[in-house]
Amino acid sequence: MGCSCPDDPATAADRHPCYSADAQHKFARLHLPVAPACNISCNYCSRKYDCVNESRPGVTSEVLSPAEAGAKFALVKEKIANLSVVGIAGPGDALANWPRTRETLEIIRAMDSEVIFCLSTNGLMLPEYACEIIALGVRHVTVTVNCVDPDIGAAIYRQVTYKGETYSGRAGAELLMAKQLAGIAALVAGGVLVKVNIVMIGSVNDRHIPAVVKTVKDLGVFVTNIMPMIPAPGSAFEYLPQTSMKEVTAMRDLCQLDIRQMRHCRQCRADAVGLLAEDRSAEFSRGCQAAAVPPPAPRPYKIAVASRHGRLVDLHFGQAEEFLVYITTDCGFELLGTRRVAKYCGGPADCGNADNKEAIVGMLADCDAVLSMRIGRQAVERLRRHGIMSIEACYTVEHGLQQAVAALRQEKCS
Repeated sequence: MGCSCPDDPATAADRHPCYSADAQHKFARLHLPVAPACNISCNYCSRKYDCVNESRPGVTSEVLSPAEAGAKFALVKEKIANLSVVGIAGPGDALANWPRTRETLEIIRAMDSEVIFCLSTNGLMLPEYACEIIALGVRHVTVTVNCVDPDIGAAIYRQVTYKGETYSGRAGAELLMAKQLAGIAALVAGGVLVKVNIVMIGSVNDRHIPAVVKTVKDLGVFVTNIMPMIPAPGSAFEYLPQTSMKEVTAMRDLCQLDIRQMRHCRQCRADAVGLLAEDRSAEFSRGCQAAAVPPPAPRPYKIAVASRHGRLVDLHFGQAEEFLVYITTDCGFELLGTRRVAKYCGGPADCGNADNKEAIVGMLADCDAVLSMRIGRQAVERLRRHGIMSIEACYTVEHGLQQAVAALRQEKCS
């Protein structure tokens, strides 16, 4: 793909507690929960992410804006001298929230040129963003690959949403697996150390795991991390038994013959702070610091949505010729109407027309946010100057509106 790391990520692995068993006792990590949306639905996952008493991937007590994440990094760095790694591991998917993830990394890199960056992803968008990931200085990426057989994948993944289209069953699993393997290959070719997480689910993929390990080994993966499935309340697999550590250890021993195994994983929260064995996330939670202050009553928000037919968020901001404008109500969302606009960017001939762009943004000036499948960085900045938040999503309109409201409320509290 023509992109590569200028430095040696293997050296940094000595300071990464997830990539080095020795480092787990010496160096701390900080997970910043800036990525709330996800583009796949796993049957072992619950989208609940507000329980401070749970410790598993996808759980956080708060979702941060990039600016809040930068402030939290500064605070944790001041309090924890051995902080070496900043990771983005959800609570959704880092790449399904790429603008927020990218901005967070840029803010922190400007504050600290030595900190190690790490991302966790399901891999669906990896081929699209691999070069940007490398260019931002991310040298360690974890990809969750639970199968390389689409029939098994159909039992694990309820649906996969890619570029506005939703796939289920075998078709969804095939798409996800193809993107995962292509993305891993691109990262490895660029010099990134890739760790593959595998959730071991009894009677679903447990006997298939050696095939997964052999496949990713051939791609040049650095280490695999076989983890027990933790039944999550509200998930399709909530009544399946948790995979025993005896079974996990036996599988790691078997797969150790092919590739090194991570054996010290703590299945961290999306807002984990500190050493692997000493999570201090509650100490740095904004919610804990402000628990005594009653939250303000939510005000209504007005949100413009780029959608072809009103069902999915499936249009690029620059290509939309109309926006559906919704307002929040006590019962959910109400459609106020449709606003027709000229295309923000109709091609090279008129993409430099600043007056046209200002006029289009002016049509949306009373909105709090614009929701689209993709949006360019210059358009983001132009909207921001008018006080309008830009949010990317590629799922249903209702889901995107909920994501937008969550982001707006987080910004208001910052």
